[in-house]
This record gives sequence, structure tokens and C-alpha cells, in this order.
Amino acid sequence: MIYSLLDIALVADGEGPGDALRGAVPLARAAERAGYHRVWYAEHHNMKRIASAATSVIIAHVAAHTETIRLGAGGVMLPNHSPLLIAEQFGTLASLHPGRIDLGLGRAPGSDQNTMRALRRGPESADAFPRDVLELQGYLTGQTRIPGVRATPGDGTNVPLYILGSSLFGAQLAAALGLPYAFASHFAPAALHAALRAYHSEFRPSAEHREPYVIVAANLIVAESADEAAEQARAALRQRARALVARGESFTDAEIDAFLDSPGGAQVRDMARYTAVGTPDQARAYLADLAEQTSANELMLAPSAPDRAARIHAVELLEAPTPATASTA
Repeated sequence: MIYSLLDIALVADGEGPGDALRGAVPLARAAERAGYHRVWYAEHHNMKRIASAATSVIIAHVAAHTETIRLGAGGVMLPNHSPLLIAEQFGTLASLHPGRIDLGLGRAPGSDQNTMRALRRGPESADAFPRDVLELQGYLTGQTRIPGVRATPGDGTNVPLYILGSSLFGAQLAAALGLPYAFASHFAPAALHAALRAYHSEFRPSAEHREPYVIVAANLIVAESADEAAEQARAALRQRARALVARGESFTDAEIDAFLDSPGGAQVRDMARYTAVGTPDQARAYLADLAEQTSANELMLAPSAPDRAARIHAVELLEAPTPATASTA
């Protein structure tokens, strides 16, 4: 089983975005030492605790401070951008760091309705997602679909594309295009198994991928003891609940716990349904079972402890079971 890492450059209490962005480097270095295959950064906007909005910029920063690990977007929300600009950005990264750059693509806005308007996208922008993926693919493969327009840099770099999703739409698109598929089960678990069934059953081989390739995401909380991991998991759940329901109000831990333990907190708890919690052996066993249940080729792990040092230590404790190889998708 291949382990990879998902990072959002989480801004901790008392920090600014610069602290979180600089903190992305030691996490990636820990993943590199532990044998992880890649680190991806997720595009979100107007979220004060997430600093990974400009994915290509953080990838460039981390790539300059690591040596071998693959880096990419998990993902770029393509309806927010021109396919040509994304081809140029990731073509630049691939030219500077050959063989190390990935490009995961999603169609969600990555934020709320007001932020969508600030990004100059409308509700119909997502409808163009399949066409935009093909346009972007054309720029990167040197087979542009727009006469007379080529991406420089980008043209012919063949940056690998991945379709991200949390519903059947992304699964069906990835299958139709013969691309790898990554499911966001670390926060939207409901459709995981249905989406993977659709992807496998509808997959059409492409020139780049003769077989389906599935990446399944899970949260990761690993510590020296099971009790310590359980404590971190509860703190992470409180943090998620505050982000979703606090709306600027201040609640004590006891009040948040009461909410989480109520029927109203069931949805928040379910968002973390796929979480590996415990000692390294316990987490490894959980992940092996998840991979077997989903036929995953790769697991994308999202370190979820509120404290950055604990997230880094979790990766150090949970070494990848097999070395990452160049033959992986």
C-alpha cells in the first residue's frame, strides 16, 4: 500500500498564514523521510484557518525545500481558473522540478457563494468542468484544443492529471476520460463506495492509463499511545465542529462536546468517519482494512491533530509500508 499526504497549511491559534506556510516544509520533509509517495495541497478560499489557497505557490515553496517526494494540488478547483493559466503554472513547476509535479482537479468552488462572486465565477462555472479538463490536458500534452494557443511553460510537460470528487459525477468523469480518481472521504464519506463502484465499472482505458487507479483519503491521528491519539482525535473533532457551527461565537470544550454527543452533532462526527486513530500498529491495521474494502491503489492521509508538532510526529511514526516507486500513477 502506498501512503501519501494531504496538507491544507492549517493556521493554528495565535499564528498567521506565514507560520502555516513555513510549517508545510517540515511536514513534507517528514513525509519524504517516511517513504510517502506524494504531498498534495488543497485549494480553499476565505477560510481563516487554511493557508493553501494558492496551490502552485506553496508547491513551489515546498519543492525548493525537499528533494524527491512528489508534490501537487489536491486539488485545483478548475472552474475558478483559466485552463491556460493552470497549464502555465504547473508547466512552470514541472519544468523546475521534473518528474515531481501532480495536478489534481476538482469542480467545487472551495468556499461560499460570496467568495464565488469574488472569484468571478458563477453557478454555471462548474458545468464547463469536463470541457476545461480536456482543454487543460491538451495544453499539457502538446495537443492544444485552441488553435494557435500553446502553454509556455507547460506544452508537452505531460503533468499527470487526477480527478477529485466526493460524488458520482467525478467518478464518472474520471472513468470516461481514463484518468485516476481521488475520493475526498476524509470529510465527505457518504458516497465513497458507490462512487468507486461507478468508477471501476465505467472506466475506459486511455493512452496514459490502461487500468483504473483509485486514491482514497482518510484522516490520520497517530501517537505513542492509544489514549494520547484518542485525546488528539477529540480535540480535532472539536476544532471541526467549531469551524462548522460556531459562526464567530465562543464555546467551551464542554459545550462543543455536548453538541458533538447530541443528535445534532451526528453529521460532524460522520464527516470524520474514515479516520485512522491510535498507535502506529493500530493505524496501519485500520488503513490496510480500508484499502482492502475500497480496492484503493493509494491512501491519501490528512494529518488532523490540531497541533503541528503532533501532525509531523504522526507521519514520523507511521512510515509507509513500501517504498514509493516511479512506476506509480
